[in-house]
Amino acid sequence: QVQLVESGGGLVQAGGSLRLSCAASGRTFSSYAMGWFRQAPGKERECVAIISGNSGYIYYKDPVKGRFTISRDNAKNTVYLQMNDLKPEDTALYYCAASYRAPSARTSDYDYWGQGTQVTVSS
Repeated sequence: QVQLVESGGGLVQAGGSLRLSCAASGRTFSSYAMGWFRQAPGKERECVAIISGNSGYIYYKDPVKGRFTISRDNAKNTVYLQMNDLKPEDTALYYCAASYRAPSARTSDYDYWGQGTQVTVSS
């Protein structure tokens, strides 16, 4: 069993930055692919960024490429999402998730989810 706890969300003006963190319990954190997802009101949950267990594979959804950076520190059981040049369309509830499987953008491939942290970007 893995428990995930996100933090770092908040209210920021367009063009600003936030750094999200996701702390995981358990001793096998490096075995999991980790993903950041987001869900805006009335929309489906979508993948934002993915990182493999050894950080050798990283994926970004097109709208965030060049603005967001995913990273992980396996010694601290933590995955991060650095978000720069934030836009109002980035407003959503952001979740981290862990998967036993190969890195994937599909929500159904993830085994554990955090409760989410709200990111609100004002124009």
